[in-house]
Amino acid sequence: MSDLGRLVTELQVHGVRVDSLKGNPGRRGGAGPSDHRALDLNGTTVMVPVYNDASASSPYKLASSGDVLAIEGPEQPWSAEITTPREPEFYGLSTADGISYRSIALLHSKDVLATTLLQTCIRFRDRSQSCQFCAIEQSIDDGALIRKTPDQVAEVAEAAVRLDGIKQLVMTTGTPNSDDRGARVMAETAEAVKRRVDIPIQGQCEPPEDPSWYQRMKESGINSLGIHLEVVEPDVRRRILPGKSELSLERYYEAFADAVAVFGRGEVSTYLLAGLGDSKEALLACSRRLIELGVYPFVVPFVPISGTPLENHPSPDSSFMVEVYQGIAAMLKAGDLRSEQMSAGCAKCGACSALSLFEKAS
Repeated sequence: MSDLGRLVTELQVHGVRVDSLKGNPGRRGGAGPSDHRALDLNGTTVMVPVYNDASASSPYKLASSGDVLAIEGPEQPWSAEITTPREPEFYGLSTADGISYRSIALLHSKDVLATTLLQTCIRFRDRSQSCQFCAIEQSIDDGALIRKTPDQVAEVAEAAVRLDGIKQLVMTTGTPNSDDRGARVMAETAEAVKRRVDIPIQGQCEPPEDPSWYQRMKESGINSLGIHLEVVEPDVRRRILPGKSELSLERYYEAFADAVAVFGRGEVSTYLLAGLGDSKEALLACSRRLIELGVYPFVVPFVPISGTPLENHPSPDSSFMVEVYQGIAAMLKAGDLRSEQMSAGCAKCGACSALSLFEKAS
């Protein structure tokens, strides 16, 4: 295991205490890497929790002396060249009708544009049905649009590529009350984006009822697809995903097979949140089956988000994460799946996990 892999694991599990820093501040709440901000460590950009309760009591602190940053920990300062990505230029722009570009899409990591097309979800308002870690509608209070139109996303994507060198677009969505489960809005938006700018796109949605939507999304310009399991053991799924778990694990595996048949091996991925109750053995067994199907298991440490039912849930142990990372990295190597080979998506970016660092070391 590399020292950088260990450092990133520690920081993503415990978070880091920071004073004021220059650059892109990240954000609180919402979908994606919430309560995080990006740090560049020896040329590797990672998303690290800085705004949640756990990070406030972290044993790690980011200290600054002039323009020099250092991570102070319980053992010794970590030697790494640390910088923070700058705030992107497109954040200063607005649409013709006065909507801020940053209300439409955000910078993730250093070169990823991300947007939540529908900022509402059929389950969110009922916490007996909602995913217990989710903060998707919190962003509405911070000025995010409830519904981003295809033309709005296309306009921002073109500007982000032109002004800030953005290299990929990740589109996720709250689940609508329709059988397509968000696939329609994914396809419509991808078509609009590709008319304006040639950028790799990952779409993310729940499995649609009709598998023909995978071909429709592919034809619209979506290069990679994310269908997210989050947790895998039946009792954990019922507790953490009370509504979403009504769709069985086997139904997800069927959806993965259908999606891989369209997008190709290595272009379909799933999020796995380690630390919510799944055992190491369950995570590794699930990952093995996913890799056999051609699906990349993007495992990340669970990070509690303020304002959610799990805001006080503990993060996983670093040693647990290292064992999971090492096991999955070995299976990825044996299965010839690599995150860097993907066209777009969270696993391609890799900033919310140390898995890619373990990939490279395996």
